[in-house]
Amino acid sequence: MTRPAQRPMRALPVLEGRRDALEKCVFCPKLCRSACPVSNAEPRETITPWGKMSLAWMAAHGDVPADRSHAAPAWACTGCFACRESCDHRNVVADVLIEARDALAEVGVGPPGARRAAARFGHHEARTRLAARALASRSPSGGTGTRRGASDALLVGCGYLRAAPREAADALAAATALAGGPVDVVDRCCGLPLLLAGDAHGFVAQARDVARSLADRSRVFVADAGCAQALKQRYAGAGFELRARIETLVEAAASALDRLHPVGDGASPAERVRWHDPCQLGRGLGVYEAPRLVLTRALGRAPEELDDRRERSICSGAGGLLPATMPDVARGIADSRLDAHGRAGGGRIVTACASSLVALRRAARRARRVTGSRVEVDDLVTWIARALAPVAPAAGPRPPSSP
Repeated sequence: MTRPAQRPMRALPVLEGRRDALEKCVFCPKLCRSACPVSNAEPRETITPWGKMSLAWMAAHGDVPADRSHAAPAWACTGCFACRESCDHRNVVADVLIEARDALAEVGVGPPGARRAAARFGHHEARTRLAARALASRSPSGGTGTRRGASDALLVGCGYLRAAPREAADALAAATALAGGPVDVVDRCCGLPLLLAGDAHGFVAQARDVARSLADRSRVFVADAGCAQALKQRYAGAGFELRARIETLVEAAASALDRLHPVGDGASPAERVRWHDPCQLGRGLGVYEAPRLVLTRALGRAPEELDDRRERSICSGAGGLLPATMPDVARGIADSRLDAHGRAGGGRIVTACASSLVALRRAARRARRVTGSRVEVDDLVTWIARALAPVAPAAGPRPPSSP
C-alpha cells in the first residue's frame, strides 16, 4: 500500500506542482499556528496554517468534497507571510493558498465575497480609471497611463484612489518631486483582486495589459506596497517581466533623504508617533529600514515602535480579500492591532499601505464611538509629500524705513 502523500491529486491537479509545500504543512507539528492573525482572531483548527494547507491537500486528493464549506479556509488568509517567518522550511503557505483558491473557484465553490469581487472587477476597473484620470488632471503633465507624456509613471493603487483620495494626491505630489518633473498616472488596477479572488486567468490577462501599457516607461513609482509586490513578483510569476524599474515611493524617498526636511506633519514634539510595518512592504518586499529612515527624517526624531514589528509584525487584517470573505474577522484583527498601539502608549500611527490605512482608520472610528478616545492614522506618503514640498524662506529683517 502506498503512502497517502504519493497518491495523484486527481481532484485538483493544478496543485500537483505544490505537493512538497503542502506535505510540509500536512505532516508538521503546527509550530506556526500562533503566527496566523486569522486563526488568532477566530480560533478554529481548520483556519490555522496547518488546517488550511491540510484541507487544500485533502481536496486535491478528493478526500473531502470540493464544496463551499471545505473551500472556505483557502480564503481565510490575509497573505501576510507571518507563518513563513515561523516555519523552519520557510514554507510559502500564502502562495499555495492562492493557487488553491484558483483551483476551487474553477469548480465553482469559492465564497460569495470572492465570487463578487471577481464578477465586479470590470466595474472596479472602470471606477479606478475614473479616479486615476481625475487625479492626473492635477498633474503638471495632465497625463495618464494611456497618454505616455512622461518617461516616469506612478501606479497609485486602487485602494488609495478609491478610499483615500487625499493620500492619492500626496502620492502624486511625492512622485512628481522625486522624479524632478511630471509623471503620468497609471489608470489601471494591477489585477491583484482577481488573483486573490481565485481568478488566475483573469489576473494574467490584466497583468498582460498593464505590462504592455508600461512597456515604454523607464521607471514606475508605486505608492501601494501590495501593488508593488504584484508588479515585482506576481507579474514575473505570470510570465511578464517589466522592463521599467519598479520603485516604491518609500524606497525612492529613502534614496533621497538629503532632499527631505523635517515637517512634523502636525505632530507636536510631545506627540507619540508609531510606525506599523505593512505585511507586503515588510515580509513581502523585505523593506524595513527605508520607511523608518524616511519617517525619522520627516518627523525629526525616530518613530516609536509596536511590540510586534519588522519580521514579526502583525497584519491589519485588510489583505488577502479577507474583508470581503470574512469581514467580522478582518475587523477583529484591525481592532486588535489598534489595541496593541494603545497598549504601547497610543498617539499617532503611521503605515504605508492603502488597505492597512483604511482598516486602521475604521478601527479608530469604532474605538472612538466606544471609548471617546481619538487615534490619528496616517500614511507615510503624506509625510513624504510634505517633507519634499518647498520650504518657504524665513522672513528676513525689515529694511530700514526711509527718513
